[in-house]
Amino acid sequence: MKIPDLAEDRARYPASAWVREQSLWAIAVYRFGRWNDSRPAGFGRRVGDRLYWLLFRVVETLTGVSFTKAVRIGPGLRIHHFGNIFIHSGVEIGANCTLRQGVTIGNRHEGGGVPVLEDDVELGAYAQILGPVQIGRGARIGAMSVVMADVPAGATAVGIPARILPAGEPKGGA
Repeated sequence: MKIPDLAEDRARYPASAWVREQSLWAIAVYRFGRWNDSRPAGFGRRVGDRLYWLLFRVVETLTGVSFTKAVRIGPGLRIHHFGNIFIHSGVEIGANCTLRQGVTIGNRHEGGGVPVLEDDVELGAYAQILGPVQIGRGARIGAMSVVMADVPAGATAVGIPARILPAGEPKGGA
């Protein structure tokens, strides 16, 4: 069984990732759930769906990484330092994005809009992306920042609430 996009995700991890990087478990379960949903309806898909939900709950409990198969994630997702990562089921995440521990991506209130992250976005530890915002391609969000407004492509946003750093200001690590 070849699960789409899992090879691209795996390529962003070190050689012994299945043992040392528990976040890869969450990504693999997510990719399995998406793959299973693409299969024709029938007994095999129903069994696969039940297996997905069992694996999802086990991995969510063990790793603290919670995002269901309803999230749309491009290939090449990398999660550094798993734990306390929560992603709303309506969120869209582009290709080659990087998340660090403690990240929350979701709505500000029940039924509210959710973020869209374009390709190559990096989120620092404990960053919060809330509401119907667009995070542009290659943007970087600093650790512990709270983003509630759009961030343009290539920009760096830091702070609570997040502000865009002017060009030329030292960016430090995300």
